[in-house]
Amino acid sequence: MGESRTVTNVAEKTRQLIVETALRLFKERGFEATTMRAIAAEAGVSVGNAYYYFSSKEQLIQAYYERAQAAHEEACCEILATERSLAGRLKGVLREWVRVSEPYHEFAVKFFKHAAEPTNPLSPFSAESTPTRESAIGLYRQVVEGSRDRIDPGLRAELPELLWLLSMGVVLFWVHDTSPGCERTYRLIDRTVSLVDRLVGLSSLPGVRGVVKDFIEVVHELRT
Repeated sequence: MGESRTVTNVAEKTRQLIVETALRLFKERGFEATTMRAIAAEAGVSVGNAYYYFSSKEQLIQAYYERAQAAHEEACCEILATERSLAGRLKGVLREWVRVSEPYHEFAVKFFKHAAEPTNPLSPFSAESTPTRESAIGLYRQVVEGSRDRIDPGLRAELPELLWLLSMGVVLFWVHDTSPGCERTYRLIDRTVSLVDRLVGLSSLPGVRGVVKDFIEVVHELRT
């Protein structure tokens, strides 16, 4: 039992070493110029060992997505445990994403052209990115379900995915943000969340419910 645990720990450390080495080389040399052979050499493992854990550079990026998502979820625990307003929860989660992603900003700027291609498996909308995307939507589901605000029932069901799409817009803005400490992205989050909060608040008013219903039907149509 102890030996099995030791082997598992060594495997996980090797896996994380390969991921961290790959991210450093992607940042220094670019995604295209970095080879699996170079990653293995820098990590101090054989090429065969590198391919044992990751069959391609794309899998390494997916591992980065998963790790970044896990870090974001951990960073949001206190906010989601204590804040009860939708605006406070959403603002906190979005701002935490910017904070935990800050070390990868330079890398993201160089890498974004790959993730932005609709047919690229590294796109956040791709089938390959499904596990991370669903985890992210799940985080926004927590934002909605833990809120004490009144929300139209139909909109409440759709809101987690819509908030995730909002977060993708924030990511796009962040990638191009050259302001010190990405302060413009933080301002965008604060202003946008205020608008979202007001719109969601209006959704429960009798005169607005018809508009909300029409909006939800459009969302369903676009999804099919």
